[in-house]
Amino acid sequence: MSAADNLDPYSSVLGFFATDLRRRRERARVSQRRLAQEAGISASYLNKIESAQRLPTERLAVVSDAIFRTEDHYRRLWPLVIKYAYPPWFRPFVELEEQATRIRSFQVQVVPGLLQTEAYARAVLSTSRADAELIEEHVAARLARQRILQRAEAPRLWVVLDESVLRRRQGTRAVMREQLDQLATAAENPRIVVQVIPYDEGGYAGGMAGSFAMLHLDTGPDVVMADGFRQGQLLGDAEALAEADHTYDLLLAVAAPPDRSLDMIAAASKDLSQ
Repeated sequence: MSAADNLDPYSSVLGFFATDLRRRRERARVSQRRLAQEAGISASYLNKIESAQRLPTERLAVVSDAIFRTEDHYRRLWPLVIKYAYPPWFRPFVELEEQATRIRSFQVQVVPGLLQTEAYARAVLSTSRADAELIEEHVAARLARQRILQRAEAPRLWVVLDESVLRRRQGTRAVMREQLDQLATAAENPRIVVQVIPYDEGGYAGGMAGSFAMLHLDTGPDVVMADGFRQGQLLGDAEALAEADHTYDLLLAVAAPPDRSLDMIAAASKDLSQ
């Protein structure tokens, strides 16, 4: 008996997707090889998807709806399933992020996930030395998060970056240059503000706090995700929120204004072209 045979369809959204896909495929007498070929993946990878050992690609969801004539059934399930790429401790943050009206982020090493290009995200995630399939799942999940910025009522996003984010290359020079150019484009969006703390500020208050993000919600209390060594911490108590709010004010006090920050981004991109 295979792992797919033992899978409980009600164990999770992932389990339901896997068993439902397999049931429809077998009922339609479509082979794994054919479906995999249509979706641009290997038959062995599809076998893992049908046993909930790997996450489905968005292309598989689209192709499955077309082949099995299920309208947008799998496409609607896919955004829920792809969240399983994240560790359990991070999933609540992603769900709250989708409800946020305002997001404030401080990063000291990398561009925030909401503003990463696909190639940059892949370069960052590849540093973990995970297997290629797992990295691609994480890239897909990270890009799926960014869809909240494309909504009609997108949240306002305020990002403060240490200048090292602009200067520490992730991937090739071309990958990093594309990311910086994308960051500059994002900063032109009236709902997005990007500010950079220059090297010449030296040490600054709040800099030792490490990266964190604050979500402001219309319903329910605000929350803070603070980076940690093994995993981040999702905090919602009044003391943590007040400290994060004060820290962000201190960071804004030393960050370059938006226009000068854009000049710094452009200068870092230009240096990569030389």
